Amino acid sequence: MVCWLLYSKGRFLGYKRAKRNQYESTALIQLENVNTKEETQFYAGKRVAYVYRAPSAKKDTKVRCIWGRITRPHGNSGVVRAKFRHNLPPRAMGSQIRVMLYPSNI
Repeated sequence: MVCWLLYSKGRFLGYKRAKRNQYESTALIQLENVNTKEETQFYAGKRVAYVYRAPSAKKDTKVRCIWGRITRPHGNSGVVRAKFRHNLPPRAMGSQIRVMLYPSNI
C-alpha cells in the first residue's frame, strides 16, 4: 500500500527581522528539497499549517492548528515568508510546518 501525503514539509526558522526590529507577523519557513528562489514560485499562495499538541483538551482533542499562507520568497536559498492567522509562538521555532499542496496554480 502506498501512502500519499497532501502536504510537503517545512521548518519554521524564525521571524522576519532587521538589524534591530523583529516582525512577528511574518514567519520564515525553509521548505524541504527547495534550494533556489525559482523553485519557491510553485509554493506561492499555498496554505501552511502549524500542528501542535496543547496541554488541555478542546472539543475532545489536544491537537490544535494555526493556519497561514505563503506570501513570497525570502532571499535566494529556498526560504519563504508566510503570514499566519495568529502569529506563531516563539516555542515553535525549529519545528515542522505542513505545506499543503493546495490551492493549485498549475
